[in-house]
Amino acid sequence: MTRINDRIRAPKVRVVLANGDQLGVMSSRDALAKAQSLGLDLVEIAGQVDPPVCKIVDYGKYKYEQAKLKKQKSKSATRMKEVKFRVGTGQHDYNIKLGRAEGFLEANHKCRFVLQFRGRENAHKDLGFVVLNRIIEDLKTMAQVDQPPRLNGRAVAMILSPLPAHQRKRKFHLFHGELMDEDDFEEDETQEEVFEDDFVPDEVPEEQSDELLVAEVAQEPTPL
Repeated sequence: MTRINDRIRAPKVRVVLANGDQLGVMSSRDALAKAQSLGLDLVEIAGQVDPPVCKIVDYGKYKYEQAKLKKQKSKSATRMKEVKFRVGTGQHDYNIKLGRAEGFLEANHKCRFVLQFRGRENAHKDLGFVVLNRIIEDLKTMAQVDQPPRLNGRAVAMILSPLPAHQRKRKFHLFHGELMDEDDFEEDETQEEVFEDDFVPDEVPEEQSDELLVAEVAQEPTPL
């Protein structure tokens, strides 16, 4: 819970302006008076340090910017999707599965491709590598190999990651009504993983991020 104005209980706080300028350590009462004189709010942004760091800002604008940063961070997350194949997957289903995979890659998600063997198929595991290498070739305009095909027990698996957006070109398309049976295609929700990528949002708030700000002010000595 974010404390603001008279809800801030610490006797002394380190005060920072919205533009990043530091006013130093002062009593909470003086800091609140300063904020009110500017027609703004006193917002505690780091209550775990001593003294707590407070920022003089418009609280409504501050909440909006924090929500925006959180949303941008969420969008930057790359999720792992899974597409499953069989040795006997037909051409029609193969095309649909790769169309789904292209959709995942287009959304900046990584894809894990798994081909499982059943019964007598285990005696011909080389066929699994043939299928996965075919997928690599067919998706070369959308993805690059992140983890090459590997045999793991009764399955062969690999991971592809999306190419940069400007290099992608879709080859497989899905049409309305072309649906696969659930047994043929599974999105493995239980094994979904999240990776933080190097995404940099197009719009970055002009104000200095609170994390960097706290790191800077924490290094300054507290006046006696």
